[in-house]
Amino acid sequence: EALEVTQNSDGKCVSSKLLTSTLLAGAYGLTNDGLLFTGYPVVGFHNRLQASGSCLDSPNDGLLSACAWDPRIHGEFFHQTTFSIGVSKVGEFISDVKKLRDLAPESLCGVELYNGILMRYVKASSAYLGKQEDGIDFDITYYRAKDPLTPRLHEDVLEEIEQMALFKYGALPHWGKNRNIAFDGVMKKYANAKEFLKVKDAYDPLGLFSSEWTYQVLGIQGNVTIVREGCALEGLCICSEDVHCAPNKGYFCRPGKVYTDARVCRKLS
Repeated sequence: EALEVTQNSDGKCVSSKLLTSTLLAGAYGLTNDGLLFTGYPVVGFHNRLQASGSCLDSPNDGLLSACAWDPRIHGEFFHQTTFSIGVSKVGEFISDVKKLRDLAPESLCGVELYNGILMRYVKASSAYLGKQEDGIDFDITYYRAKDPLTPRLHEDVLEEIEQMALFKYGALPHWGKNRNIAFDGVMKKYANAKEFLKVKDAYDPLGLFSSEWTYQVLGIQGNVTIVREGCALEGLCICSEDVHCAPNKGYFCRPGKVYTDARVCRKLS
C-alpha cells in the first residue's frame, strides 16, 4: 500500500523480484520427504499435496500465524481476473500481452507480488456451461485499494488485458473469480446456455437457489454493469467518461494502447 500511495513502480519491481526469487529458491514450499526439498520431481501421496488452509484452526498465538487474507488483520485485499481462452487463439493473446508489457515493463511488477500470471490447461466439456474448447486458464491477482474510489498504479494495463481477453478473444470468465464486467453478456458465449436455463428452471422452479446477482449474471433479469462515479476502478463498468475513473487524482478514460477498442483508466502526467 505504501508503494501504491507513493506511485513507486521501481519499488514494486524490487519487491516482486525478491518475492519470486525466494519462492523459486524454496520450491514454493514443496518437500521431497516432508522436511526438505532436494530436487524435482516431487513425488508423493495425493493427500499430502500442499494447501493454503488452516485459517479457521490456526494456533491461538495472537494472530501471529494468521493467513494473509484473514479479515481480522490488516492483510491482503485484491482483485482477481481469471478466464480461459481457446488454444486456437491463445498464442495471439499472449503476443498482445507481451506487446503491452514491452511498452511499460514495470507495469506488471505488481502482479508478481501475487505469484504472477498463473496458467493451466483445461479440457473442453460437454457440460452446458463448460469450456467450449480446449484452452488455457489465466489467473491474475492484483492490488485492490480498500477505498473503492482510489485508483491503482498502472491500472490501465491490467484493465486492457482484462478487456482484451474478454472481448477481443472471447474468453470465458471463471464463475467465482472476477469483477462485474467479466459477466456482461457472458451467456452469449455458451452454445448451450438455453439448455442450462431449462435445467435450472426444472430443478429450482421457485428460484430458491437464485438471487438478484445470479439473475443478472445468467441474463435473466437486470445487468451486472453498474454505472456511477468511479465505477471502472472496481470493474463495475467499462469507462466511457472520465468521471468513471478518478479525474481528481489524474486518472482519465482513454483507449487501450494495443487493444484500442478497450477503454481504460490511465494516469496522465
